[in-house]
Amino acid sequence: MKILLIGEYSRAHLTLAEGLRSLGHEVLTASDGDGFKNYPRDVDLSRKSSGIIDTLSSMMSVLGKFKKFKGYDVVQLINPCFTTQNVRVNNHLYKKLRRNNGKVFMGAFGDDSYWVEACLGNKIFDYSEFFVDGKPINVDFNQRFIDKWIGTPLEAFNRSLAQSVDGIVACLYEYYKSYDPFFHDKLRYIPLPMNTAEIEFQPIPKEPEKVNFFIGINKVREKFKGTDVMEKALARVKDKYPDKVIVTRVESVSYDVYQQLMSQAHVVLDQLYSHTPAMNALLAMAQGKVVVGGGEPYIYDLYGDTSNQPIVNVHPHEDDVFDKLEWLVLNKKDIPEISRKSREFVEKNHDYVAVAKKYLDFWTR
Repeated sequence: MKILLIGEYSRAHLTLAEGLRSLGHEVLTASDGDGFKNYPRDVDLSRKSSGIIDTLSSMMSVLGKFKKFKGYDVVQLINPCFTTQNVRVNNHLYKKLRRNNGKVFMGAFGDDSYWVEACLGNKIFDYSEFFVDGKPINVDFNQRFIDKWIGTPLEAFNRSLAQSVDGIVACLYEYYKSYDPFFHDKLRYIPLPMNTAEIEFQPIPKEPEKVNFFIGINKVREKFKGTDVMEKALARVKDKYPDKVIVTRVESVSYDVYQQLMSQAHVVLDQLYSHTPAMNALLAMAQGKVVVGGGEPYIYDLYGDTSNQPIVNVHPHEDDVFDKLEWLVLNKKDIPEISRKSREFVEKNHDYVAVAKKYLDFWTR
């Protein structure tokens, strides 16, 4: 098959392309490299800045490149915002893709109008980045998502796109549940792909003398991700068990330094309001870290395997996070086994070739 993957989030399309190519398919990736992360791609769709000159130059470049996107059996868009152009340009580009290629699929790989609406409705999820215990949280930050996706031309495009495409792929439980009430028959959950052969497994061979907890801080998004709450709980554990706990706190460092410091940890604290592990958590698990974050029991049903549930799941309350971290300190003898199961979970459920086969099955159904 001849396949075109447009857009990038956290290396998902790049790794999927590697899996598809290993199965003998011709794949072209086109994206902006996920912004500052600058992941490799075959066709560059980035723009230097949001200034008028750079915007116009980028738009002309993108329009020219899309003229060549013809004759593909499958096109997949990472999100309704599949390029950095405005909604009118993306709508124009979609129509060209639709005319000049075979099937077109849309990815539910990040924030969009269906996810925001599901969070605001507070009916699908027990909690989210928008609500905890039925009460709104992070109001100022979340207003940005509302202003972008609700009652806007982008929402209208998102909804028309979802109706028009041949299928929708969701990579996380939250995105799947957001679309399921409306598009059950054309929706498929497919896990994020990872090439674990390129990720060094760092097993924890024996019970650690001290438990090294790793927490990464993004000041812009810490309240949205809940790391502010998790950090408070971690500080309480450190105060209660000063001789049994090491805290590695990372803020505003390069990716290489981030990875080097995380490699020394036993436990990685991830997103508080998530129901399921995203790419950062999966990377930590592939390395053999114990992940504390989103791992609700019901997410394993989507994987079709409930036998291995290695994520230390937390509910969005400081006391619950404290209890789970304290449990790890008091039961550190179990950490090596959880480490092994974490790696095993990613190898079984997120292997990039197995994931690529699931995409092929969905695209050709």
